[in-house]
Amino acid sequence: MVGCGNMAGQMLSRWLDCGLDPARVTVLRPSGAAVADGVAVVTDYPDAFDAGTTVLLGMKPYQMADVAARLAPLCRPDTAILSILAGTSLDSLRGLLPVPHAVVRAMPNLPVGLGEGVTALFTDAATPAHVRAQAEALIRPLGLAEWIGDEALFNRVTALSGCGPAFLFRFVDALARAGEAIGIPADQAARMALATVAGSAQMAVRAQASPATLADRVASPGGMTREGLNILDADDRLLTLLTDTLAAARDRGEAMARGD
Repeated sequence: MVGCGNMAGQMLSRWLDCGLDPARVTVLRPSGAAVADGVAVVTDYPDAFDAGTTVLLGMKPYQMADVAARLAPLCRPDTAILSILAGTSLDSLRGLLPVPHAVVRAMPNLPVGLGEGVTALFTDAATPAHVRAQAEALIRPLGLAEWIGDEALFNRVTALSGCGPAFLFRFVDALARAGEAIGIPADQAARMALATVAGSAQMAVRAQASPATLADRVASPGGMTREGLNILDADDRLLTLLTDTLAAARDRGEAMARGD
């Protein structure tokens, strides 16, 4: 693992919880700070890679050129690259690393640490089936694994699932603050908002009906819920707000890919 920040650290934590032998993992991080019991941490690149090594690129995207310069001489014909770098295309990765047929892009979100995450995956026909299968096997313990058929969709998917937890956290905070604004004590509003979102999300996951249908089932005609939904639904204001939010995140991803 090249880098082990917040996202890569969550992935590693889940893999270890699922039984991955820590002795099979080496983390490269300049600080040398420990990451987990039994996981080797190094501050410089090894002299060589073992056969069948998978390299997870988990550092900041702007560091890619420097990392590639050090990584390229170590890559073997059977080295596989799994990249979680935002805005870094498959062609870009292949251009920097001598592994033209073994690169997979992945974009996880933070709940991967709980095994409840979403990870978008992309590669193309040049990648052998066994490399694709290896990548999927690594990702499945983290939650939902979704293969994307067109790399052009990657930034859009990242805007939804990759950035989505932050947007949902903001919603939970706003729901609690709105409860406080109508007179509920702040500590109670915070607890109730969090529990309401957690329980409702689980209900939506387990239900046969769509979330839109569930919302309508909760809302009795002329009742309190319907009156509140009328505010959210007026002029598609909630849909418009979220569409603008995802579009802004998507556009930033595309700008990063251009080097802006």
